Amino acid sequence: MRQLSIVRLHGGLGRHALGAPRPRPPYHLAAATTTIRFSRTTRRCETTVTGDQNSGHIYSGANEAILFFDNLYPLKLASGPLSYLALARAWKSDDDLGRLLKGFNRSSLGLMDPINLVKRTIPNDGSVKVTELIPRLKDGGCFVKVAYPSGTSPEDIESKLSRQLQHKPIKPWFNPFRSIKVGLVTGVPWLEDMARYPRSRLKIEFLPKEPGAEAAELSQESLFALFRKYGKIADIISQPSDSKVLPKFAYLDFAFTRDAIMARNCLHGILVPDTLGGGKAGTKLSLSYEQKVRAHHIWDWISNHPRIVIPIIAALLAGITVLVFDPIREFFIKAHIQKSFSLSDSKIFQWFKKRTGDILVFRRNKAEDAGLKALFSHRRDAIEQINTWLMESADTFIVVQGPRGSGKQELVLDQALGARRDVLVVDCKPIVEAKGESATIKKLAGEVGYRPVFSWANQLSSLIDLAIQSTTGVKSGFSETFDSQLSKILANTAAALKRVSVSDRKREDGDANLSDDAFLEAHPERRAVVVIDNFLLKNEETSIVYDKLSDWAAALVQANIAHVVFLTSDTSYSKPLSKSLPDRVFRTIALGDLSPEVAKQYVLSHLSQTKLKHEEAQQSEDTHDNSEDDNEKNAPKAEIQESPKNIHQLDEVITVLGGRLTDLEFLARRMKTGQTPRQAVQEIIDQSASEILKLFLLANRAPNRKFSTEQAWHLIQEIAKKESLRYHEVLLSNTFASSTTPGAEDGELALENLANAELITVHSHRGRPQTIMAGKPVYQAAFAALVKDPVLKAKMNLNVLTELTKVEGKTIEKVESELSLLGSLPRQPYETVPRINYLLAKLSNSQNKIRDYELEMAKLKLVLAQEA
Repeated sequence: MRQLSIVRLHGGLGRHALGAPRPRPPYHLAAATTTIRFSRTTRRCETTVTGDQNSGHIYSGANEAILFFDNLYPLKLASGPLSYLALARAWKSDDDLGRLLKGFNRSSLGLMDPINLVKRTIPNDGSVKVTELIPRLKDGGCFVKVAYPSGTSPEDIESKLSRQLQHKPIKPWFNPFRSIKVGLVTGVPWLEDMARYPRSRLKIEFLPKEPGAEAAELSQESLFALFRKYGKIADIISQPSDSKVLPKFAYLDFAFTRDAIMARNCLHGILVPDTLGGGKAGTKLSLSYEQKVRAHHIWDWISNHPRIVIPIIAALLAGITVLVFDPIREFFIKAHIQKSFSLSDSKIFQWFKKRTGDILVFRRNKAEDAGLKALFSHRRDAIEQINTWLMESADTFIVVQGPRGSGKQELVLDQALGARRDVLVVDCKPIVEAKGESATIKKLAGEVGYRPVFSWANQLSSLIDLAIQSTTGVKSGFSETFDSQLSKILANTAAALKRVSVSDRKREDGDANLSDDAFLEAHPERRAVVVIDNFLLKNEETSIVYDKLSDWAAALVQANIAHVVFLTSDTSYSKPLSKSLPDRVFRTIALGDLSPEVAKQYVLSHLSQTKLKHEEAQQSEDTHDNSEDDNEKNAPKAEIQESPKNIHQLDEVITVLGGRLTDLEFLARRMKTGQTPRQAVQEIIDQSASEILKLFLLANRAPNRKFSTEQAWHLIQEIAKKESLRYHEVLLSNTFASSTTPGAEDGELALENLANAELITVHSHRGRPQTIMAGKPVYQAAFAALVKDPVLKAKMNLNVLTELTKVEGKTIEKVESELSLLGSLPRQPYETVPRINYLLAKLSNSQNKIRDYELEMAKLKLVLAQEA
């Protein structure tokens, strides 16, 4: 930092401790900055900004005193690049210093010049003459050396100037609330140019008068009496009595920094006599600015008050999240519901699709949807029923239940809700299949359009919360539970749905004065629609997701925010939904397999559309003069598909295939390739048998599977024979009643898991399970195909008999254990005879079963050894 020049007229001897004269040192050293001395004949320049002879001190001679003028320019600009602007032209260069003093003597200074403030303070009566000016930029003031006539003391000059400033205060332009102050320098000023800037705290070091002597430590009363005249003292901190730090020191805090500046420049180097507590030899005071130690003050307070700070920080973070991110998330959810950023729903895309539908691939959608027209014409009543329910204001759920592949999504989304814009589809499948809480949160957020989502932050905040709780014993509240994060996403979605539902309100409507809730209650047709697809897909593992969705859906319908439609293939949907709406009856549409007539019409509609495409392709080829061989190649394929022979075969196989929509589409695709209905259905049956074999019979046991391979084979074998089994008859069979496979001991749970896996279908009667049938109609034929395989049948029956043998072996072990206990009695009471006979009969019965099982197992092993 550049130091500014000292301007002085002439030098002399200084004044020290309480006015005692000090001799001028005999040496004279070169200075660091420019000093301008004026005389009557010549002007000499030398550097003395760091004091006489570059010593850092200035001295006064006979009849001279040094005064310090405070508050001449701002302190904040002293160390910055704007410090020269604060000084204006007064202390800008060495050449200006001469003009400065000439202007001081000739009244050529400006009104805003700092030296002009000094001149206004000095009286013009000739009692005081300025001989030297020493500006101090860091301290915001200036040392002024003045000469006075004999008979006047420096204290009189100080009192005179202070009274003058008290009656006529002079206030600088930058600080109109504080006037200039003048203080007599009773010590030895230290004109250092180091990077030490004014502070409100002074460090007072107690030094001896001469090296090697002892210094007295001033008491707080003595320090107060010495420093109080410069300003209000906030505190005095003495050095601890047990401290061995030398030299001894004390801290003195002023209320204002300007007061500390005045005290430091006036009292530095003063020699305190014995009368003021300085000891016999006297004590010299060395003053320096000291910054208050506040580096860890805030952190110490935070670490010492975690019970207060941590909840406050958590509340602030939550508030920032609500104020900043929630509006953004609601905007994205609303855009996701209304498909604002979807290209396929934009008007430009629709116009382009309409104009180019005959030449581009857009027409392919019509070919794929041709078969659905026949299906939806058959289910027109269900579509109209859903539309009617959406026009009513009853707060209840709409449930569309049907097996997989029954066309639930197409019926609801394409037909019933195809013309509606405000539809939110929440697919539960990717949510429940996600691994981990973070992935589940991310998938749910993606389904509703909730962004930005910081799913990774949950684990990090949990670790921070755990660390804070282990160290402080207090829960910080930074981390959110999985349940609370799901609730937060759904709450923002509900707010966005409400905005979407009332977004079409107009001021000119007759009920414009109604509140949003009253408007939605009066206009159920304006409410958005929420479709929750694949509900209860994996109910046993992720019940919390289904519970949150059902509770959220109940809140939506009860608050008249939106209509909710559940699409599920689970027949036990009423259990979780009844928890959310216990006092409501659900509006249910059950979709089963198509009747043979409708299934046949569905397949033929696909084939007719295919024939139409072939004809259009032939016409296009004729237009472009393609070869006739290609036309003949395509023509027979269309004729084969609808030949009388194929239609007759279709009547035969349609009952075997059943009315499952996915199987019918597969049949139609196979017939499009040129296969006959029999060939296509046989391939479907073989493929279904392979899937059953892979998933239920030959697959490695999954850790969370609640059924055994033997139980699945028992159902396959019995259904292939009888087509329908009594529910409780199956539970009483040995395979389900006495299974030894871990996790499959509960027969009812095993049947429920097999039904969820769609191997079987459980039909109910008046709310109780009654009969068990194949999961799909084509599975009946697949079961029969599996049973006809001698090797597979022998292998699976061998496994079943092996398990039954283990069951009987465990029974024998229990019987033998009890008989051994009874035989160990000293006497055989008469009352134990019936029990012993019962156990012996049971032992014999089990042994006979094991013998029969082993004979049958021997035959099965022979089959496995002979068959390929």
